[in-house]
Amino acid sequence: MFSCNSSTSGCSIFLLTGFPGLEASHHWVSIPINLISVVSLLGNSIILFLILTDPALHEPMYIFLSMLVTSDLGLCASTFPTMVWLFWLGARELPFNLCAAQMFFIHAFTYMESGVLLAMAFDRFVAIRDPLHYAPLLTHSAMVKVGAAILVRAVLLNLPGLILLQRLLFPQVSVLSHCYCLHCDLVGLACSDTQINSLIGLVSILLSLGLDSSLILLSYALILRTVLGIASPGERLKALNTCISHLCIVLIFYLPKLGLSVLHRVEKHSYSALAVLMANLHFLVPPFMNPIVYCIKSKQICQGLLKRFQQKRVDVS
Repeated sequence: MFSCNSSTSGCSIFLLTGFPGLEASHHWVSIPINLISVVSLLGNSIILFLILTDPALHEPMYIFLSMLVTSDLGLCASTFPTMVWLFWLGARELPFNLCAAQMFFIHAFTYMESGVLLAMAFDRFVAIRDPLHYAPLLTHSAMVKVGAAILVRAVLLNLPGLILLQRLLFPQVSVLSHCYCLHCDLVGLACSDTQINSLIGLVSILLSLGLDSSLILLSYALILRTVLGIASPGERLKALNTCISHLCIVLIFYLPKLGLSVLHRVEKHSYSALAVLMANLHFLVPPFMNPIVYCIKSKQICQGLLKRFQQKRVDVS
């Protein structure tokens, strides 16, 4: 930790941190991380292209999926550059402005993904609870408004933290806890009073991840109540099966965050490498797993992919 005696504003340099104790092997350690990132970018891009170009997939569930995929691509684009910068190029220095910008986009895309997961939970609830009003309620214009609301909320919740960050004083050189910039990490490195920044950060998390996860739990409680009221066991199973993909993605999104939160409350110095690994995985795993889950569970996505490959083979022939 560098001294605060040489504090400056806006001219600070932040040093990225990889895996403690494995600095000499960063090239090898980074291979699986970079491979996951590339596969995530490729998989999400294919899913997004498929949804945009296939009229059969222009349904509410798949339009929400396209929003989720867009958030995943944004999250990959926000975290991947500094990972490559650190692990492959060995460059650790990041100026304050770039660090603040990365922090903003990482949190914004995370909040967007959380909001989309909530919208998808509502979509599943309406489809099971009131299928007759599903199409009239979830029109294309309604989904555009929902998407715009999710985007605006993500931006508005992150702007105060970004603006208040500019007033803080930092050491000339600060060491980050991870290979990217997070709000809590930057606030913890500041030399000046950070009570307002910490409060704003807590409020933004409660109004995004906290509120969304609570409403998702409520949605699934109502879905379960509706399903249990269906007389036919076959219809119950069919209704629950439509939620499996979304439920898997919700668990993939929230469980790593919960695990990282618990890990940070254990003795940090004993689990520093594990904490860094968990911190990287909790951003890398959801974008990597989401296309896989939907390709396995969604027949329409699988059929669309097969149709594209068959068309490509015919064109080549």
